[in-house]
Amino acid sequence: MNIRRYEPWSLLNQLSNEMNALVEGRLGDTSALSTSDWVPAVDIREEPDRYLIHADVPGVAPEDIEINMENGVLTLKGERKREDSEEREGYRRVERIYGSFYRRFTLPDTADAERITASSRNGVLEIVIPKQEKVQPRRITVES
Repeated sequence: MNIRRYEPWSLLNQLSNEMNALVEGRLGDTSALSTSDWVPAVDIREEPDRYLIHADVPGVAPEDIEINMENGVLTLKGERKREDSEEREGYRRVERIYGSFYRRFTLPDTADAERITASSRNGVLEIVIPKQEKVQPRRITVES
């Protein structure tokens, strides 16, 4: 059995640090916090020929998701709708969040905005962002 030191203020210190980071903007895109009821978790991965974004959106129908690309910024918006049948039942505790979500991502210059595709399977939204094909160097001759 390991002995752990009890620090009663550690939780308050952690909360204080997170609040300071939020105020200073170190937690990423904080605009989503003010315009969303919830924020889906995402994984972003770079591969040699593309970027992949996986967003957890369980319970969100594909037709309720909107993806836009403008000026190098990819925007995800959508809504998880509350089912009418759930409101009539007597729940003691509700933890699942309903409502709108909003996320924005600035894409690198190497992203090919014209060929972005998206699909949804088992509550995971997958966005594939191909990279632009590299421009081959060409030799320019100097005429006399």
